[in-house]
Amino acid sequence: MDWLRMLRSETAQRLILNHQKQQPVKGTPDEIDFPPVCKLFVPWAAGTWLLTEMDEDGLAFGLCDIGHQCPELGHVSLDELWGIKGPGGLRVEEDIHFRSDEPISKWATRSREQGYINA
Repeated sequence: MDWLRMLRSETAQRLILNHQKQQPVKGTPDEIDFPPVCKLFVPWAAGTWLLTEMDEDGLAFGLCDIGHQCPELGHVSLDELWGIKGPGGLRVEEDIHFRSDEPISKWATRSREQGYINA
């Protein structure tokens, strides 16, 4: 679980709590449209992830764009993100200044229109 180093502990706790709240209503009209809890980004390129929830194994859900101007909602493995290494050993990291009250659906609509996640 080296990927935990990407997230502050309070971020991981909120993502897991959202996942637990979502499970009973997933796939129903009552499914929760959470605001993103965090933004992960690649410091040397254009990859961006806005995450709303995560299970205990590091499978997260959110708005993902690896920098190909095609943002989409889906799941991402934090193990895989942790495995990405850039120049000088840089890794994917959390933007500790990111905050949002808008639900992920609004982020997705706007990002698809713009062709990238503008967060």
